Amino acid sequence: GALIFVSLLGGMIGYHTFEAMSWTDAYLNAAMILSGMGPVGSLNTQSGKIFAGSYALYSGLMVVVSTGIILAPVVHRFLHKFHIDEDEKT
Repeated sequence: GALIFVSLLGGMIGYHTFEAMSWTDAYLNAAMILSGMGPVGSLNTQSGKIFAGSYALYSGLMVVVSTGIILAPVVHRFLHKFHIDEDEKT
């Protein structure tokens, strides 16, 4: 939850700063990119476009990281169930 909150807040600040969007529009655009849906409004400035592209790349990475964090306990339990040990020699 904290990772999503910080990522969303960073996106809102970026859109508000670089594109002069209202906080509501900045929230909408940041939430849509963070969820993988894509931006809602059009971008008018070069710095806003660079920010949006960078934020989209960051958001994609966060999806991978979040998935890894969520699935780590499941994979760990799976490895224990089949007695797969990292010290075991074949």
